[in-house]
Amino acid sequence: MFEAGDIREWRGHGVVDPRGHKIGTLEAVYVDTATDQPFFATVAVGLPTRRRLVFVPLSGATVGPGYLKITHPKDVVKKAPAIDTDGELPATDEPEVFAHYELDYAPGAGGERRLARR
Repeated sequence: MFEAGDIREWRGHGVVDPRGHKIGTLEAVYVDTATDQPFFATVAVGLPTRRRLVFVPLSGATVGPGYLKITHPKDVVKKAPAIDTDGELPATDEPEVFAHYELDYAPGAGGERRLARR
């Protein structure tokens, strides 16, 4: 296993938890607007007729043959804040995503968003 060099290349691959349980498929990457570095990803989960995108931090993520392994257990990720598959994360919901994973949240110095989809 190795650190993901460019996480964007893994879009469409399976996402697994630390124990190797499949969570879903990597859909999109959200970068920290202060650093332009990958910070969160959205993972498509659920049945095809009820698919949604949950947010998961990318810190400590590693890649293997055809999958991205994240550091949070499947049950924690499945309960994470979500958006519709064609939806966008409203700026007002950003603090909730960070709080779910017990991460500190602070908007940009000018009050701008912390996350941007890439």
